[in-house]
Amino acid sequence: MHRRVRTAVLAGMLALSGGWLVGQAQAPRPARAEAAAPIEHLVVIFDENVSFDHYFGTYPDAANPPGEPPFHAAPGTPSVNGLSGALLTRNPNALNTANGTGAVNPFRLDRSQAATADQNHGYTAEQLAFHNGLMDLFPRSVGNSTMPVGPHGRITLDAPAGSPLLTKGVTLGYFDGNTVTALWNYAQHFAMSDNSYGTTFGPSTPGAINLVSGQTNGIVERLNGRGGTIDGGHGSTTLISDVDPLDDVCSSSAKVLVRMGGPNIGDALTKAGVTWGWFQGGFDLGVTNPDGSTGCFRTTLSAVTHVLSNDYVPHHEPFQYYRSTANPKHLRPSSVAAIGHNGDRANHQYDLHDFFAAVQAGNFPAVSFLKPPAYQNGHAGNSDPLDEQAFIVHVLNFLQQRPEWRHTAVIIAYDDSDGWYDHQLGPIVNQSTTPSDALSAVGACGDGSTALPGIDAGNPHAQGRCGYGPRLPLLVISPWARPNFVDHTVTDQSSVIRFIEDRWLHGRRLGHGSFDALAGSLGAMFDFRQQPLAPLVLDGKTGEPQR
Repeated sequence: MHRRVRTAVLAGMLALSGGWLVGQAQAPRPARAEAAAPIEHLVVIFDENVSFDHYFGTYPDAANPPGEPPFHAAPGTPSVNGLSGALLTRNPNALNTANGTGAVNPFRLDRSQAATADQNHGYTAEQLAFHNGLMDLFPRSVGNSTMPVGPHGRITLDAPAGSPLLTKGVTLGYFDGNTVTALWNYAQHFAMSDNSYGTTFGPSTPGAINLVSGQTNGIVERLNGRGGTIDGGHGSTTLISDVDPLDDVCSSSAKVLVRMGGPNIGDALTKAGVTWGWFQGGFDLGVTNPDGSTGCFRTTLSAVTHVLSNDYVPHHEPFQYYRSTANPKHLRPSSVAAIGHNGDRANHQYDLHDFFAAVQAGNFPAVSFLKPPAYQNGHAGNSDPLDEQAFIVHVLNFLQQRPEWRHTAVIIAYDDSDGWYDHQLGPIVNQSTTPSDALSAVGACGDGSTALPGIDAGNPHAQGRCGYGPRLPLLVISPWARPNFVDHTVTDQSSVIRFIEDRWLHGRRLGHGSFDALAGSLGAMFDFRQQPLAPLVLDGKTGEPQR
């Protein structure tokens, strides 16, 4: 979107008595692009905690300093709604003295600074950072410069005194194509979006639940208190924070544990007889890592962050929150041939190594969700862009050399923004008024009167799902992706659900208040009439094309 258009939109949103004009999206008309697609296999790589500007703010222009992998845009590469002009030199966050950090403008992080602090990405904190659409309170509301302590002591960064790396202004830091090199190269060769959002505000678990159900209202069981949940109205409860799934043997007994009600996309695929699976690093409790760790506490030490983290994170596994799709004891599939199929004891929940084994055996599920081990998931504090890149490149190099590649699409998506700065306000398609809301006023994200319903028919306007939330990266890698293409269609995490529904389920929506009823289509990122694109094999360390 051109900056003049964005300015006009923002002015319109703020024109109502100096407040917030919260619109409700119209349900998109059914598109047949997905249904007609020659896509037989969809792989969703679901990574962690990145805003669009944090990875793509200056795309396709990289600084290209000596010693870092270079990136040079191909002729005709489209620009994105990113960081330029006054956003870089007179950013609203730098001008707002309430931030208390001094004049910190967005600044480039180089490869030596890939290990950064985890920012605050709470449901309320992110709304406060958006500050009624002004997008100018990020350091004050979500900024965090405190680095984690690894086995070798606290991470130290090469930063001079007064550097924003050492203040809450670090939230304005961004990487370019010399660090997130692989993702920029995939964007050059395939398709990306610069207008895709978290379905709601908030951290990992709501993002994961939105990816598979589009509905965070409807907690049906809860242990250890009410933390991370709020009153959704009419006796219902809504999830807004990171809590662990009830009954997962790896869940922490010290945390709030919940079970969700309502349908998810796994239920719909199972009912339709479509093969599918969620594949997550560390899920197989029988594996022993090189450091001797095993079970729920299999660990890996990142050579970049020097942080030792558990491979498996329970609150990143959305299907474990639903009785119908959970595998609470992490039972192993009865055979490689059973992976993805109904009726097996693993109930569609597997380890990552099961995905590679199944595909190599010719048993490639129609729909596969891939979650890296924690050190490779991109989550600041325990992971980083370089470890994340190694995982993504490994998966895509493997898939692109398979005979099934001609009929495969890979979506790279993210669960939340981590609180990293992004300048673009998304459309607020769903309102909410709870004590945890703060977008347009204290306790308010609009007036909540037209909110989507809860999972129970008796809750016509479920609260606690203010969204869309922060803007997130989204890429499509496939022989059928539009090459070197930037899509401006408004989409969100539940657009992945819509793609699956349109391709395999005849366009049937989940209902029960799911955001899939509003979701924009990913169809513009594909061209099924083009000559299939050639594979792009990259180097996992540098992100550059292999020669």
